[in-house]
Amino acid sequence: MTSPRTLGSSDLQVFPLALGGNVFGWTADEDQSFAVLDAYAAAGGNFIDTADAYSAWVEGNEGGESETVIGKWLASRSNRSDIVVATKVGAHPEHRGLSAGTIKGAAEASLRRLGTDHIDLYYTHFDDETVPVEEIITALDQLVKDGKVRHIAASNISPERLRASLDFSEREGLARYVALQPHYNLVSRDTYEGGLRDTAARAGLAAVPYYALASGFLTGKYRPGATVESARSATAGGHLESARGREVLAALDRVAGERGAEIATVALAWLAAQPTVAAPIASARTVEQLPALVAVADLRLTEAELALLTEASA
Repeated sequence: MTSPRTLGSSDLQVFPLALGGNVFGWTADEDQSFAVLDAYAAAGGNFIDTADAYSAWVEGNEGGESETVIGKWLASRSNRSDIVVATKVGAHPEHRGLSAGTIKGAAEASLRRLGTDHIDLYYTHFDDETVPVEEIITALDQLVKDGKVRHIAASNISPERLRASLDFSEREGLARYVALQPHYNLVSRDTYEGGLRDTAARAGLAAVPYYALASGFLTGKYRPGATVESARSATAGGHLESARGREVLAALDRVAGERGAEIATVALAWLAAQPTVAAPIASARTVEQLPALVAVADLRLTEAELALLTEASA
């Protein structure tokens, strides 16, 4: 049985892989999404990550499609109490930014789409530096006081603004961030490692990295001369052009071969072993893509394997 991980200083116990909901209502229709969600839950998964903006970038979509799909699934499976639902505020076309009024209105809209009376983990999606951290934290704290949000978190924020937010929460006795969602994976380490990770570590925050598989590059399906049908192939394929990308693939091939594991599983296991990381986020468009992701719960890399991958990605 996989041991759940505690999310920072919160009481949330989560599966070591968060299922990304960005594909629901985009490249996965409702039936496909339900199948993936069912398979994830059947594997022991309980941590679903979405945002109010998913997938406003698709022509004909308004944003909130992913939340709506997840809400319908939760209702049809009567399993709300078993699932840790994380969503985000700040990037929906009708609720941009992080003013107090925007946060309040966006949260109400997310709750309606999710068909629930509370959000377990509520992230600021992108920091809004036009709004003082005091206003943001006070608005988030009110949602916690009202019972609409259990815990708060941040994504895409500078170390300075994160520290200021934490200091204000502590000084005023208000709700405090328990988690951080950074862009972090084997081929993108620079944004998180350094000041942001140091701040998270000192404050006891859990990291829940997005783009954990570098838009699919770290699944190993992108190779010289290979054509991949994917909405994200341009982004993922670009990593092949860097020496770091090719060296990381070679190291992943070696470890995966020796351990009899999927390349994606090894890439996620490296991330899961990094300081502060509680659960990487990865999404699956089909049920067939899921086993390699949830297998991270049972794969522990050796110090030598971790060192090999860390060196290759330096």
